Amino acid sequence: MIGNAHTAHGTASGDAGLGAPAARPLTASCGGADNGTGAAAPGTPGMCAARGAPTAAAPAAPAPAVHTPTEENETRILIVEDEEDLAAAIARGLRREGMAVDVALDGLAGLEKASVNDYDVVVLDRNLPGLHGDEVCRRLVEARTAARILMLTAARGLDERVAGLGLGADDYLGKPFAFVELVARIRALTRRTGAARPPVLRRGDLELDAAVREARRGGVELALTRKELGVLEVLLAADGAVVSAEDLLEKVWDENTDPFTNVVRVTVMTLRRKLGEPPLITTVPGAGYRL
Repeated sequence: MIGNAHTAHGTASGDAGLGAPAARPLTASCGGADNGTGAAAPGTPGMCAARGAPTAAAPAAPAPAVHTPTEENETRILIVEDEEDLAAAIARGLRREGMAVDVALDGLAGLEKASVNDYDVVVLDRNLPGLHGDEVCRRLVEARTAARILMLTAARGLDERVAGLGLGADDYLGKPFAFVELVARIRALTRRTGAARPPVLRRGDLELDAAVREARRGGVELALTRKELGVLEVLLAADGAVVSAEDLLEKVWDENTDPFTNVVRVTVMTLRRKLGEPPLITTVPGAGYRL
């Protein structure tokens, strides 16, 4: 399981553990996570726990399908979580799911990132230092941000869930939780943004299944990298409209990417080659790309 309750920061309410004695420091431990060698580390596949916290009694979920590095999509996520190891573990897992992920370790930093970047989903811990998660949520809603808000908290009672949703959060997930459930909830939230999209995007003989991160042309699977799949999904979702290089950079890469880089041009060039003949991606001079 991921994300057991952590020590309160003395900020306003809602989470279990406020005013309780300080717990032992927690660090994220994810079964099946990368151990730095590219191999899966020992543990229960697909589940994470915080070391130093009680083990959850919930049965282990089946392991998700193992994906090789052929990432997908244009989903951009902001994680606002003050437990640094936990935030890093979640970010690492979401990146393996093909998402572009930024991390903020307190409420003020999270609010600042959300005000300057376009996110699809903000995964927001409720009990944050600097600015409480409730206030971050309230300000994001007041600013009419397009991002969906998934609130995390150790408080699992009905009153706490209702309070969180009442602030404007779109979904709520209690700690500890299974990583596969977090991914499923994020994907469900992204489907609510804008017009509903079919699960498989198609254009001519080209199709992309974002859920399993596979693209085919003429029935033949294409060996695409994560970013190539991400660019392809953005172009397919645009349904023939021109997509600028700036939009591709915003949706497929994260905040650490140099805005003056030529990575978009290079990725489109390799993607165009892998898609084969006849060519599908058109460069519109001064505007961007169209599929």
